[in-house]
Amino acid sequence: MNGNLLVTKRNGTKESIDLEKIHRVITWAAKDLHNVSVSQVELAAHIHFFDGIETEAIHETIIKAAADLISEETPDYQYLAARLAVFHLRKKAYGQFEPPHLYDHVTKMAEAGLYDQHLLADYSRDELNELNEHLDHWRDMDFSYAAVKQLEGKYLVQNRVTGQIYESAQFLYMLVSACLFSNYSRATRLDYVKRFYDAVSQFKISLPTPIMSGVRTPTRQFSSCVLIECGDSLDSINATSASIVKYVSQRAGIGINAGNIRALGSPIRGGEAFHTGLLPFFKHFQTAVKSCSQGGVRGGAATLFYPLWHLEVEDLLVLKNNRGTEANRIRHMDYGVQINKTLYQRLIDGASVTLFSPSDVPGLYDAFFADQDKFEALYCQYEQDPSIRKRSVKAVELFSLLMQERASTGRIYIQHVDHCNTHSPFDPSVAPIKQSNLCLEIALPTKPLQDFNDENGEIALCTLSAFNLGAIDSLDELEELAQLAVRALDSLLDYQDYPVNAARISTMNRRTLGIGVINFAYYLAKNGKRYSDGSGNGLTHKTFEAIQYYLLKASNELAQEHGACPAFDETTYSQGVLPIDTYKRSLDEIVDEPLHLDWETLRSNIVKHGLRNSTLSALMPSETSSQISNATNGIEPPRGLVSVKASKDGVMKQVVPGIETLADSYELLWNIPSNNGYLQLVGVMQKFVDQAISANTNYDPSRFPEGRMPIKTLLTDLMLAYKYGLKTLYYQNTRDGQTDATADTDGDDDCAGGACKI
Repeated sequence: MNGNLLVTKRNGTKESIDLEKIHRVITWAAKDLHNVSVSQVELAAHIHFFDGIETEAIHETIIKAAADLISEETPDYQYLAARLAVFHLRKKAYGQFEPPHLYDHVTKMAEAGLYDQHLLADYSRDELNELNEHLDHWRDMDFSYAAVKQLEGKYLVQNRVTGQIYESAQFLYMLVSACLFSNYSRATRLDYVKRFYDAVSQFKISLPTPIMSGVRTPTRQFSSCVLIECGDSLDSINATSASIVKYVSQRAGIGINAGNIRALGSPIRGGEAFHTGLLPFFKHFQTAVKSCSQGGVRGGAATLFYPLWHLEVEDLLVLKNNRGTEANRIRHMDYGVQINKTLYQRLIDGASVTLFSPSDVPGLYDAFFADQDKFEALYCQYEQDPSIRKRSVKAVELFSLLMQERASTGRIYIQHVDHCNTHSPFDPSVAPIKQSNLCLEIALPTKPLQDFNDENGEIALCTLSAFNLGAIDSLDELEELAQLAVRALDSLLDYQDYPVNAARISTMNRRTLGIGVINFAYYLAKNGKRYSDGSGNGLTHKTFEAIQYYLLKASNELAQEHGACPAFDETTYSQGVLPIDTYKRSLDEIVDEPLHLDWETLRSNIVKHGLRNSTLSALMPSETSSQISNATNGIEPPRGLVSVKASKDGVMKQVVPGIETLADSYELLWNIPSNNGYLQLVGVMQKFVDQAISANTNYDPSRFPEGRMPIKTLLTDLMLAYKYGLKTLYYQNTRDGQTDATADTDGDDDCAGGACKI
C-alpha cells in the first residue's frame, strides 16, 4: 500500500517511499512494550501519506499516529510515541540517531555561542571524556511522549525562530550537572556531577524550567521566582517597573507587592496634587510584565499583592472580572489578597472591616506583617480616630466579594500574612514577609527599591527544585538526594548573574532555596492512601518531616564547609527555632504521627554552625516539569487517569504513573467529595515546609443544589485553610460550566459557629 508514492528528501530530491524502513523504525520503538500494535500505527499513519510528502512530515505523522492511540487501556503507546519522537529529534539535531561525543558536542556548541564558553575553560578534555563514558543516552527511552514534546518545546537549546534543535536530553542533564558543580575541586566534582546527573536523568530530582532551559547557555539567570516590593513613591514605582522588565525577559515569574501605594484622593505634597490611586500604577506594572516573554520560553506573568483592608479594595477585587471596561479592569495579571486573624475575627463576629489608605495610618502597614498584636492595637486605634479617612464594610460582604471573584476568575489568590511571619524561617522584627510570588509558594523578605541601583532595597529570588516522591522506595534515599539538591542549587546562586543589584545583595546574604515535591498523587496511590479520608495524614507527616530534616541537615553540613549565609542572624533558625516549634497546633487534632528523626541534635548543630541557606523548602505547582518525569503535578490529584495537556504543539496525552496496577488506587480530582481532606494534607505539609505551598481549592457545582456553590462553603474552606496554618492558597478550580453568575453570592451567611473557629 502506498508503495508507489514519492517522498521528498531533505535535499529536495524525490524517491519512492520506503515502507519497510518505516516498519523497522516502528518495530524498534515497540520493543518490550505491552499491548501496542505496530500494524495499527502503520495503518493510522499510512492514510495520511500523499505523493511528494516530505521526510519530516512522514516522521511527524507516524509519531502522531502512535500518540493518538494512548489510552487507559493501552498506556504504553506513550512510550512508543516517545521513542519515535526521540528518533526524529536526534535526526534533526545530529543528522543521525547516535549522539556525538560529549567533548565534540560541547566544543561545537560553545564555538557557536550556544553553550557557555566556561564549559571548555573549566573542564579538561579528559574530564569531558570521563563524563561521556558515564552518559547513558538510552535513558531517553524512559521518557513519555508528553515529556519529549515538553523537552522539544521548552527545554532543549534551539533556534526559536527556525525551530532548529541542537541537543538531546542526556546532554541537557549532564551539562546542567557540570555547570552546577564546576566550582567544586577537581578531586571531587566529577563524582558530584555524575551523582547529580543520575538523580535528574532518572527522575529522582526534578528541575524547574529556568534551570533546564538556561543552565549551560550564555544566559545566567535561573531563579524561578522574583519578589519585588513597591514603595509609595514615583521613584519606587519606576524602579519596580524596570526590575519587572529585566526579570521577565530572563525567564522569571514575578510577585509584585504594591499594597503600600496610597489610595485614590490622597494628598500629594501637602495637598498640592490629588493622587490617582492604585489602578493607573497597576496598569503600568501590567504593561511591564507583558512587554517581553520569559526568555522566549513562556509569556511574562505576575501576581500583584495588596491587603484586604486597603481603602480601594472593593475596586481591586474585581480587576480580573469580565464585566466592566478597560478603564476599571486590569485582567492580565493575577492578584494576591492579604489577610490576617484580625480580619477573620471580624467575619466570625459578624462585625465590619474598616478600610484605610496606608498613607493615612502610620505604622499600620508595617505592623500588618511584622507584629500582629501591634497591628490589631493600631487598627482599633485608627478606627476610633475621627480625623482619619476610612470606610467601613460588613466583613461578610467584603469576604463574600473576595470569594465571589475567586470563584469567578479562579485567579484571586490568598496570602495569610500572619502565618507567613509567625511560622517563618525569618525573624519578622527585622525581616518580615510581605508577599509571595506568581505561584504562591515563596515567602521571603523584601524591601522597596527607591531607584534601579538602590543597594538598600531587597528583591528576593528563589531557586527551585523538587524530589519525585514516586521514584523513591525509602525515605532514607532523601538524605542523599537532599545533599545533591542543596549543593547544586547553592552553587547555582554563585554561578548565575544578577541583572538588578538589589537581587544580588539579597541572594548573597540569604541564599534562599525552595525544594519541593512532585508525584504526590502517585505516592499516595502506591501506598494505598487517599486525599479525602485522612488516611494519608500520617504518611504525609512522616514524609515531609524527612524532607525538611534532610534539607536542613544538608545545609548545615554545607555551612560547616563554607560558612553560614551572611544574614543567618535574621532567621529564627539562628535562635534555635525550627518549623516543628511554630506550626498551627490545630494540626494535632488530625494527625498523631510522632517525630521520627533526631531534631534536637540537628537544632544544636544549626545553632552552632548555622545554615548555608535561609530557606530550604517550598511546594511549587510543577505543571510542566512534572511532565518531564512522567509524574503527577506537585501535590495535586489528577483530573483523570489520562490527562490531556495543551501546548503550542497541540494536545498531548499523559498517563498517570503505575496505571497498569494502580488505576483503582488513584483518587481523581472530581471524585473527591470536598476540600477538607486535601486541606488537612496541605496543613500537615506546611508544618514542616519553611516557605509556602501552592495549594488549590476545587469545586464541582453539580454537588450543590441547583448547581450553585454557596458562599458559606467557600468561606468555610477559606477559614479551614487558615485553621490548619496554610500560608497561601493558589487556584480555585471549578468544574466546567461554573461561572460567577451561578454562584450563590447573596452574602446572607454569617459564617458564625464552630466550623469557622480559627
